[in-house]
Amino acid sequence: MTQLVVSATWLLEHLEDPQVVIVDCRFSLADPQLGKQQYQASHISGAYYLDLNQDLSSPVEEHGGRHPLPNPKDLANKLSTMGVNYQKTLVVAYDDSRFAFAARLWWLLRYLGHEQVVVLNGGFAGWQKAGYPTTDIVPDQKMGTFVPEIQKQKLVDITDVKSRKDNANVFLIDSREGDRYRGEREPIDKIAGHIPGAINYPWQEVTDSLGYLLPQSEQHRRWQELETAEEILVYCGSGVTACVNLLSLELVGISKGKLYAGSWSDWISYV
Repeated sequence: MTQLVVSATWLLEHLEDPQVVIVDCRFSLADPQLGKQQYQASHISGAYYLDLNQDLSSPVEEHGGRHPLPNPKDLANKLSTMGVNYQKTLVVAYDDSRFAFAARLWWLLRYLGHEQVVVLNGGFAGWQKAGYPTTDIVPDQKMGTFVPEIQKQKLVDITDVKSRKDNANVFLIDSREGDRYRGEREPIDKIAGHIPGAINYPWQEVTDSLGYLLPQSEQHRRWQELETAEEILVYCGSGVTACVNLLSLELVGISKGKLYAGSWSDWISYV
């Protein structure tokens, strides 16, 4: 499966496919309960729910950022109860935030060694607009077998960033909005600004305002200066929206992107 994004029409045709598991990743940083409430009210038929704070992250500590990576075994167990079989089941992730949270699950699965994962183009809003079936019924648990094989090369920590970011042909990408990168606005973290040497590629530039992926030609144009990079270290505020940029890099065939999971919120915890 080399495809990374699927259409609502494709998913509609595969709703009953036993080799497809759908995961609703809707979440609101401003209201952490909202995504779960939205899921309980209405979701794509057959979809399970994974919560950014509860399932796709581990508890916050002094260091490690606002959304530390989840315990791999815990996430693997949750995936197993959804009927996800390692390297066999295709996982389709969606949200209503321009891939912000669906891409986190996409990256996590690949980090766990599971390549069979895609995101839904247009998200839940696009699905609804097409008039496709939704429900409030939560699907029963199933039993899959998910034994992860961690891909350590996809991840970097603060020590790696400090030692490698100034190397020739290594690029450090800040995925936040331009005003946060420049330190003009900081709505979440205690300190504004960016990691010295980082260049700004806002994650929202991957999609249009409705959450649809911009054309492949535009994705290519966006990353053309990085095509010969030896290594691309990608961060955001807490390691979530950076995954949208990592998805975009993969879409254009650049597989050298690595996630600094702690991101800016981890970096400033050492200041």
